[in-house]
Amino acid sequence: MVPSRIQLLAVLAFGVAMLFIENQIQSLEESRAKLERAIARHELAEVEQRHSESTGREISPLSENDDMVVIYNRVPKTASTSFTNIAYDLCGKNHFHVLHINTTKNNPVMSLQDQVRFVRNVTSWREMNPGFFHGHVAYLDFSKYGVRRKPLYINVLRDPIERLVSYYYFLRFGDDYRPGLRRRKQGDKKTFDECVSSGGSDCAPEKLWLQIPFFCGHHSECWNAGSRWALEQAKHNLVNEYLLVGVTEELEDFIMILEVTLPRFFKGATELYRTGKKSHLRKTTEKKPPTKETKAKLQQSNIWKIENEFYEFALEQFQFVRAHAVREKDGELNALGQSFFYEKIYPKVN
Repeated sequence: MVPSRIQLLAVLAFGVAMLFIENQIQSLEESRAKLERAIARHELAEVEQRHSESTGREISPLSENDDMVVIYNRVPKTASTSFTNIAYDLCGKNHFHVLHINTTKNNPVMSLQDQVRFVRNVTSWREMNPGFFHGHVAYLDFSKYGVRRKPLYINVLRDPIERLVSYYYFLRFGDDYRPGLRRRKQGDKKTFDECVSSGGSDCAPEKLWLQIPFFCGHHSECWNAGSRWALEQAKHNLVNEYLLVGVTEELEDFIMILEVTLPRFFKGATELYRTGKKSHLRKTTEKKPPTKETKAKLQQSNIWKIENEFYEFALEQFQFVRAHAVREKDGELNALGQSFFYEKIYPKVN
């Protein structure tokens, strides 16, 4: 019995020793990693210092972004005014310009000559840089016009039916942003449910066709309601041409990611959205949620199916970006810090 107890104690002692050694090794590896990062930061600082001395100027994160241009080709009734008000509130503090693109009759499609003028303005109007351009304009591919540096596109999408319902009541009752302004359908008391039930034109499935063409752009096929080509082009542009596309239902997360990605424009935006008054100002008046029967009728249309597919595609992409940009802690989302660093920088500093 005695030898077996001694053997058991020896095994336990060996196990404890191995755990201790593993913990020490892990601690050493963490210390080594911290040392490598410190060395890498020092080497990078030395490289930047040499570059600064050779060019005769100080490297400034702000000055490098002073020619940046952001275009927000805002889709109507997606909380675009709420978001744009944040840019107006921040432009003086963060030292950038905000310009509203006001098209005749809010037409989102520009003539070819206006496309050329707009591209020339955005790319050569240095006095307005850094600039935040916003307006109800369809996506425009700047590379078609031979420019070397394209602007950064951002946008926000909304559930297609929710967006249409909001627009329907907005045309009739307006909102609390400019309550005295007379709207185009003012006086029409018909509810959205009654409109769908009677087959009205203002609530027809064709009215759902808006978010896809806004992302598809200035091709004729983009505006053919129900076009799957337009859907695929919109998806392509969303993934390849837009820096970030958020959703109305998660607007605060969209603003938070923008703040850490583009602090030149959006530093302080999250706190302003949470506590400011302007960002929550615009709400459609007299809006009545549609019934399940009304939604079901609209969802039978091919146009809704395609628009909803695009919305769900955008939502999935945004949630993917968010999962790699923020973490939840104590019930609140917090932006992640930098998770990469540079090492093995050659030639070595003397």
